[in-house]
Amino acid sequence: MLISASDPVAAALGSALDGLALRQRVVADNIANMDTPGFIASTVDFEGSLRSALSGSMTEADVSSTVSASTALPGADGNNVDLGTETLNAMQSTFRYQLVSRAVGDRAALVTTAIGGW
Repeated sequence: MLISASDPVAAALGSALDGLALRQRVVADNIANMDTPGFIASTVDFEGSLRSALSGSMTEADVSSTVSASTALPGADGNNVDLGTETLNAMQSTFRYQLVSRAVGDRAALVTTAIGGW
């Protein structure tokens, strides 16, 4: 997706898409295991790393996503998946992914127009 190796906007957009896609996979895994005794939900954080990378000259390699165990208290069966929380996370991730995807498309259209394309 990079226009050039020194394109920090494209790198930021690509990193955001990667982080959001990972979050969507983790949320789906959490929901799939909501009835599994002893299952501990996971969370994904990439925003802090993205924010730090944006403060300097960045590439997609500068951003890392961290998957960690949820700190929510487990129920009687040892499972800590909360369907309401996971559903909200899934919806937010989907909307954010759509927004960033739109930004990628708009950026590509802008670059195409700038170089004299249609």
